[in-house]
Amino acid sequence: MLESRGASLRRRLLSLAAGLTLLLPASTVVAPAAALAGGGLVPAVMNGGPHYTPATRTAASLFGCQDRVLDAGLGPRCYSPQQIQAAYGIDKLLAKGDTGKGRTIVIVDAYDNPLIQTDMALFDATFGLPDPTFNIIKMPGTPAFDINDGNMVGWTAESSLDVQWAHAVAPGAKIVLVEAKSNEDPDILAATQYAVYHNLGDVISQSFGEGETCVDPKIEKAQHALFTLATLKGITLVASSGDDGAAQPTCDNSDYFQSASSPASDPLVTGVGGTNLQADADGVYGSERAWSDLYSGCWPTDEAGCSGGGFSTIYSRPFYQFGVSGIPRGSRGVPDVAYNAGVDGGVLAHWGVGLIYYGLVTGPSDPNYSLIFFIFGGTSAGSPQWSGLVALADQMAHRRIGFINDTLYAIGHSSKQYGAAFHDITSGNNILPISDTETIPGFQAGKGWDAVTGLGTPKANVLVPLLANSH
Repeated sequence: MLESRGASLRRRLLSLAAGLTLLLPASTVVAPAAALAGGGLVPAVMNGGPHYTPATRTAASLFGCQDRVLDAGLGPRCYSPQQIQAAYGIDKLLAKGDTGKGRTIVIVDAYDNPLIQTDMALFDATFGLPDPTFNIIKMPGTPAFDINDGNMVGWTAESSLDVQWAHAVAPGAKIVLVEAKSNEDPDILAATQYAVYHNLGDVISQSFGEGETCVDPKIEKAQHALFTLATLKGITLVASSGDDGAAQPTCDNSDYFQSASSPASDPLVTGVGGTNLQADADGVYGSERAWSDLYSGCWPTDEAGCSGGGFSTIYSRPFYQFGVSGIPRGSRGVPDVAYNAGVDGGVLAHWGVGLIYYGLVTGPSDPNYSLIFFIFGGTSAGSPQWSGLVALADQMAHRRIGFINDTLYAIGHSSKQYGAAFHDITSGNNILPISDTETIPGFQAGKGWDAVTGLGTPKANVLVPLLANSH
């Protein structure tokens, strides 16, 4: 058993505040998002270029890419929900009835996705999953979808991936998608505020990010204050660590610079990095390495990697990272954990807007509409799936487990529990070459926590009960 965490959640937050630079006093009023200026968040599935490729069903729910071997040169391998469930031990929980029933996963994305309900229905029908209770909340001012707007199209890829794969991990959980009116920082903040103020769910998934220093300081403070409120309500916060290795696009999008990603770098958020998973056709786990493959826009060599990670220049090391090798006192280290993110070894999802945008079908009535899916990669895939794991733990605990980073690192400090609950990813890095002559320095994966894959990927059948029983 984990040691008792002792103090109440409020005391733990006060303890956390002592090590932070941006925790606001209790009297601070969160400014209305519309009054703040800021940049634009990038969906992790699009960060550094699209991380997806089409895949066609060959029979029933079988796709040809499911039979390939990782790095075999025959095109990217892909995984169904059942393969991922088996590889990470989720199937053992589902078999016992731990499906997330009675819990709610909130997903925040930008813009409208007019085909997302059709996407979910086809995903469920293809892979034999139950239809979820699925609600969509459009924030006021959300524009009508325009297929000629590439930014809107990119966000439909994100939202389709997010809702389907949160559901794949927690098929009994309710899904609420909150669509911000744009991907500008104030609008994403407003959507997240709506989710928190209205207490829409138990866990919030955020598959987007930008360089920490590109966020307006007023927005960052308002966001952190919001995350403090969410944590006090027992809401778990999860975010992708980014898809450009140890780099982020510069604030004007003209180049790259070494940076941790916001919101994943906030100490109240569980940041999720990326790996390449090797599993067989039945989902039997083989191995993992830090994310890097030819189809993801990085290179399958020892010199490059995709998984976002590094050290915050805004937040100091939080209490739960004390004693973790490789994390300096002055910096919050990210990511905290990891999940499969490669396009080679990517997950299958239906994306109707993408089929039309790329001219693969004429519309939902096209006979091929239900046959062509996409293989998705990116840390975008990890955030909703970790949110699904939280929903499973919430159901098991019969309550919200809330903030989980302290428990995750407590497990990391126990050699027996760590080996039973995590796959420790020890190979690869997140160095990012951006030209023949310029490289963004990164970090190496290694034993225990690292700034590429965090503590590693879950052995859910062990980790989820530990999360449930420690709260």
